[in-house]
Amino acid sequence: MKFSLIAAVVLLALAQGSFAQDAVDLEKLGQYLEDMKNKMVQDLTEIIHTHDLANQATSFLNEKKTQLEPLVAQIQEQLQTVASNAEAQIKPLAANVQAQFQPQIDSFQQRVEAIIQQLTRPAAPIAN
Repeated sequence: MKFSLIAAVVLLALAQGSFAQDAVDLEKLGQYLEDMKNKMVQDLTEIIHTHDLANQATSFLNEKKTQLEPLVAQIQEQLQTVASNAEAQIKPLAANVQAQFQPQIDSFQQRVEAIIQQLTRPAAPIAN
């Protein structure tokens, strides 16, 4: 309403202020004001539509999150069960492998210690 009153006052002022203008200029001005009004309506409609779209996206995401939460909990429980079963099977295997390799590891450690002892002993003087 205010926009159309302002537009009417502007048109009257332009018409009164310049009698030399022809009808084509007034028609161009009227078309310009009409284009501005249409653009404003289009921009406002787009803003409202965009805001509504954002609300729809937010509600969609919240809805899907609510639907997926029980599924995620169920998957976590299944993964914990699988991990427990795998651990129960791997522990005896690891103990068996350690028992098989422990004598070899001990032997290797003894050899390394013997080499280190030989290297750290003071060297005997070389006789000529």
